[in-house]
Amino acid sequence: MNFGSKIAWDDTVLPFQLDRTGTRGRIARLDEMLQDVLSQHNYPAPIEALVAEATLLTALIGQTIKLRWKLSLQIRGSGPVRLIATDYFGPSEDGSPANIRAFASYDTEKLSSSESPFSQIGEGCFGILIDQGKGTTPYQGITPISGGSLAACAETYFAQSEQLPTRFALSFGQTQLPGQAMHWRAGGVMLQQMPKAPPRLSESGSGDGGLLSAVDILEDDEAEDWSHVNILLDSADEIELIGPNVQPTELLLRLFHAEGPRVFDAQSVSFGCTCSDVRVRESLSIYSAKDIGQMTTDEGTVTADCQFCGAHYEFDPNTLGVEAEDGE
Repeated sequence: MNFGSKIAWDDTVLPFQLDRTGTRGRIARLDEMLQDVLSQHNYPAPIEALVAEATLLTALIGQTIKLRWKLSLQIRGSGPVRLIATDYFGPSEDGSPANIRAFASYDTEKLSSSESPFSQIGEGCFGILIDQGKGTTPYQGITPISGGSLAACAETYFAQSEQLPTRFALSFGQTQLPGQAMHWRAGGVMLQQMPKAPPRLSESGSGDGGLLSAVDILEDDEAEDWSHVNILLDSADEIELIGPNVQPTELLLRLFHAEGPRVFDAQSVSFGCTCSDVRVRESLSIYSAKDIGQMTTDEGTVTADCQFCGAHYEFDPNTLGVEAEDGE
């Protein structure tokens, strides 16, 4: 691997298909983009790990949405980790990067460095929302928190809500290359088996809490193909998933060369936040003058901070709210 090939594959999602098994998938490599997401906040180590995993999942899942669409991933829990939220904004046009942002809400006093990050979510739900833009009704699917990782939650979500057998193999953490500072990096593979016919589902599945899993959806040859590609994916080392020494195309050939891999155009991803003065004003336009007055600080301003990027906004209260709309 040379430096040029590392740059070419970092912060990209590569879609592929295995023609002989009817399996589709994606390989993601996140470097500067993930570092940019995490650098917006000063999270403790367990929260950084969860946000990194959620961001990687969002990159892999979001690659399928259309131009200008938005895909959001939300994890809500009853434990010290209350909320992890990510947004994937589809490219504005072909050839443009997709933008991803993320943030977490948690109870600092209850957070433990000795327990696993995932266990501190507790009971809760894993949801995916797709917003196609103005004039449309967003789609939302929700499943309970299950398994031992956010990746396992996502696999359950696709089996239960979409009836699509799905598998994630993820690697993420802080890494350091010779001559470079320590920074976050992530990589992973997503597989989905496309059923040839509508699945025949029972009332309860074999997953945690009776939720559906891949074995409840596929039958006969499809189940055999799915088992086979999962065994092959199990042979991937974490260092191969995260890179950068092994390029995504090289990993694809090593894992699935006999399954007829075919790649499509890679999608670049970057950190991006959509907050702005205009958007904050719009969000405050529904409030009355009385409400705006209650939001006004002792210094005579209304302030707002973006949870995703930390941007700080200050407004004259006389220019905000329902009564101010005609004057703007």
